[in-house]
Amino acid sequence: MLIAFNKPFRVLCQFTDSAAEGAERQTLAGFGLPPGVYPAGRLDYDSEGLLLLTDDGGLAHRLTDPRHKQPKTYWVQVEGEPDEGQLAALRGGVALKDGRTLPARARRLPVPTLWPRDPPVRVRRSIPDAWLELEIREGRNRQVRRMTAAVGLPTLRLVRVAVGGHRLATLAPGQWHDLQNAG
Repeated sequence: MLIAFNKPFRVLCQFTDSAAEGAERQTLAGFGLPPGVYPAGRLDYDSEGLLLLTDDGGLAHRLTDPRHKQPKTYWVQVEGEPDEGQLAALRGGVALKDGRTLPARARRLPVPTLWPRDPPVRVRRSIPDAWLELEIREGRNRQVRRMTAAVGLPTLRLVRVAVGGHRLATLAPGQWHDLQNAG
């Protein structure tokens, strides 16, 4: 089974929350997902979008192992107006504390049509923002956020729209469907 799930903002990418009592963060358990599936990869608590879940360990390995270099595509709202130098830096690979990233595909994106985020991204009239489409082939911790920050474009909102050939399509936040049994 392979499930495409649109993970909402501020939902943990696991079925239980091991944090201190009282935190009560929302988990995958509240979305009626089929029993026996688990995330093939991760998506940060404060990120949204496509999360693949499966009950097939081999498939999970093929989707997540860096040797298979599955591309992951993100729509990223950044603070500031990206210039060609910043986009070129993303395309060439960015030096981070844990080493240089692989080159990424990066381009400016018209404002996408997305669901409203709750809470919304804070708007500051004096600071412009823009959207980028970024495709990476590795999956370091908070990599996209660290890459955009390293080139002077802090991330305001991050939505994963594709993993390999699997796309988010029209799933609303919290919705899922079985990709292998989709008719």
